[in-house]
Amino acid sequence: MRLREHFGIFCATFLVLATWFSPPVSAQDNKRPDLVLKGDAACTRCHNEGSEFPVLAIGKTPHGTGADARTPTCTSCHGVSETHVRKPRDAIERPRPDILFGRGSPTASHSQDAACLSCHEGGKRMHWSLSMHAGRDTTCTSCHQVHAQHDPVRDKTTQAAVCLNCHKEQRAQISRPHRHPILEGKVACSDCHNPHGSAGPKNMVRDSVNDTCYQCHMEKRGPFVRSHQPVQEDCSICHNPHGTTLPSLLKIRSPFLCQSCHEPTGHRARLAQLGIGSTGANFEARGCMNCHTQIHGSNNPQDLSNTRGLRR
Repeated sequence: MRLREHFGIFCATFLVLATWFSPPVSAQDNKRPDLVLKGDAACTRCHNEGSEFPVLAIGKTPHGTGADARTPTCTSCHGVSETHVRKPRDAIERPRPDILFGRGSPTASHSQDAACLSCHEGGKRMHWSLSMHAGRDTTCTSCHQVHAQHDPVRDKTTQAAVCLNCHKEQRAQISRPHRHPILEGKVACSDCHNPHGSAGPKNMVRDSVNDTCYQCHMEKRGPFVRSHQPVQEDCSICHNPHGTTLPSLLKIRSPFLCQSCHEPTGHRARLAQLGIGSTGANFEARGCMNCHTQIHGSNNPQDLSNTRGLRR
């Protein structure tokens, strides 16, 4: 009987000592391991690659770079979402996350954008709040795919397809005979436009249309001895940059384009007729630029009643 009592006391003492000297058990040891982002185990236990909403591909994007201290977590974008992670017992369906993205989301567009702008604010996005896209409730995820390894809108060869989902008129224009090489991937929409907003018109990347065009067409910048006022004002007065059926991206065929500003009198428009001192050069030869070759600006020093205007 005493032997049993001594054995029981020995076992109890051993368990107490073992508890004192054994390392503490971490609460994390009882949880699933994080797969991509810090603390993502609560999400990836359901949202694996076989689920309706897979998220593991984010590990192949800049948002999943573990070595970067700026890398967000799931809750950085979607909110804490306590009831989504731990479904209440009385709930028939699992509640949605606090912040949902994409079309048809119950989350307000400004709340969706705020989640992105908490990190991506300033720089090229400093004018976002006053941009046309923000004013029309276009959210960041309307164009960007955050969880996908390949974001089409950031690829020069596939970017246009994303933009043209909304800009239907430009879809037809870039397929016309005379256009910028957008379909070939040599020019992207973002080369001229800043979709996040800008200080210039039409979301231009520079402060004006002309300054944006001069990024490539520097020979048209000048200064010239004889300047053409419409050229100095806005290139799009004469050209449609997305594409036309006319050479040089002209909106209207010459001489009618020139006559939209220049009064159609004298040699500018009238047909050659007997007794009238008109050559009919524009209607018959159908080209003001046969003579006025330097239409963007000329360094010809002579100007006799403007007869040598914009010539070589």
